[in-house]
Amino acid sequence: MIRYLKIVAVILALVGLTDAAYLTVHHFTAEPVPCSLTNGCEQVLTSEYAELFGLPLAGFGAAAYFVAFALALLAVYGNDIAWKLYGVLAALMALFSVYLIYVQGYRIGAFCQFCLLSALTSVSLFVVYLISLFASRRSAATFD
Repeated sequence: MIRYLKIVAVILALVGLTDAAYLTVHHFTAEPVPCSLTNGCEQVLTSEYAELFGLPLAGFGAAAYFVAFALALLAVYGNDIAWKLYGVLAALMALFSVYLIYVQGYRIGAFCQFCLLSALTSVSLFVVYLISLFASRRSAATFD
């Protein structure tokens, strides 16, 4: 079951990477992002919170998702240290995503559907890691 969870993490990281890369490309091309579900994408993506050090926040997200993907893939092939590092990264990404949802709701007053997808993906990456911890403790208790 734990190997299956690591594969799920690989897939989720690819979803997040695709989403973040899409937003990064749109930032640099200045193309408007189609926002059919929330109607707040442009407001969020052009806000003062959308950049850090002159770079789009989505670019940092893409880098984080790529690292999460690489660590999860290494973990699929048995690298336990990579899985622990993945857990730390996933926790940081989930926490930052919760903060960004707060920013969207209370600072900007609008939501971006692509940003919400990224938040859902980040939190899901962390939940997968937590489930793997409980599963490994359960299997360890079974063998005791």
